[in-house]
Amino acid sequence: MTEQKQIYEEGVEEYPKAVIIFGNLMMILWIALGTIACWFLYPVVAWIYLVVAIIMVFVVLRKLVCTNCYYYDKWCPIGWGKLSALFFKKGNIEDFSSSTGLKIAPITYGLLTLIPLILIIISFFKGFLISKLIVLILLLVISFWSGTVSRKKTCALCKMRIICPGSAVK
Repeated sequence: MTEQKQIYEEGVEEYPKAVIIFGNLMMILWIALGTIACWFLYPVVAWIYLVVAIIMVFVVLRKLVCTNCYYYDKWCPIGWGKLSALFFKKGNIEDFSSSTGLKIAPITYGLLTLIPLILIIISFFKGFLISKLIVLILLLVISFWSGTVSRKKTCALCKMRIICPGSAVK
């Protein structure tokens, strides 16, 4: 299959920098909130969560997903095409839809929310704090926004939306 048949021709060539900056700020906020949520119950788990989240999101998934993407070395919705090009050689776009990264990405992002949610809810049994409630609400809002609103907007403009099994629009 050729690249031309796989890509969505009407998709944007590169995303605006404002979208990329906002997306990265939201990702950093998501990881930070998850870390704080874990901290309320187990500070050691918070450190483990932080390290694993950073490695999975910014290294492992970039290698397994972004190297085979059309946006490799381009400004995708969150700039990870450029990030992956800094560290990894280009893969094949034909391998994108069957990549291991696309299979573990939903698990990774799901756990980025689920683990902190479980731990912060358990921490409420040890004592209620307004700060815990604020972190819980913000974590839910960021997770919802990322999984729905953001995905639909960015996927609608993505050149990979036809072949991407994770696309929020088909």
